[in-house]
Amino acid sequence: MRLVILTQDDPFYLAQNIDYLLKKLPPYAEVVATVVFDVSPFGKRETFSQKMKKTYDIFGLPFFVRYGFKFVLSKLDSRNNVRKTLADRNIPLIQIEGNINKDENLEKLRAYKPDLLVSIAGNQIFKRKLLDVATHGCINLHTALLPKYRGLMPSFWVLKNGETHTGVSVFFVDEGIDSGPILVQKKLEIGNRSQAELIDVTKKMGMDAILESIEKIHSGNYELIENDAAQMTYFTFPTKADVQAFLKAGKKFY
Repeated sequence: MRLVILTQDDPFYLAQNIDYLLKKLPPYAEVVATVVFDVSPFGKRETFSQKMKKTYDIFGLPFFVRYGFKFVLSKLDSRNNVRKTLADRNIPLIQIEGNINKDENLEKLRAYKPDLLVSIAGNQIFKRKLLDVATHGCINLHTALLPKYRGLMPSFWVLKNGETHTGVSVFFVDEGIDSGPILVQKKLEIGNRSQAELIDVTKKMGMDAILESIEKIHSGNYELIENDAAQMTYFTFPTKADVQAFLKAGKKFY
């Protein structure tokens, strides 16, 4: 099975988890290429200075200093570099120009004859022509129990809203946002975890869920779980008021 991974150059969580995924891939699955999008934590394209200012304005000085320090350290530690993790395994990087859905970018993907696209924090909207590039379409990891908590930063929202459980969902991508049918779903008790701890746990769970999904697709033996739009909730990026309510509720970022 020929896989193409669609991901982003996240400096905090992705590199080591993708490395774990690659180590655990079954013998019949091969990552033949990757697309690495520029990191976009706010769900839209912004300059680095805009991202810094927004982080400071919304999350405050202690959060800004902590993650600013982690960002610098990540640049010095190759284990946190997504591109290097892929390069160390000699996995080709597909260079795209602009939106991935452009015809010239789709042709680059088709050249690798993928059986399955695997989106891990892919941060562009995928259109039908892209989804049809691979024989089995595209799966995506979402670190929440869909159909609840579609959208951005579910680890923040489940804590703010006082949920007792969260989890991960791997689903077939359609042209909506986190709306496709679910292939694998795993539940997790939140306990007293901070947001950072929750992200760590769910990312690792997510890699195992992706591996399970690949096995199901390869065998053809699976039943899809409905991603019921009538039950959905959707969240965007938090505001400063949301962060204040998060902290007032006794929740922790780290």
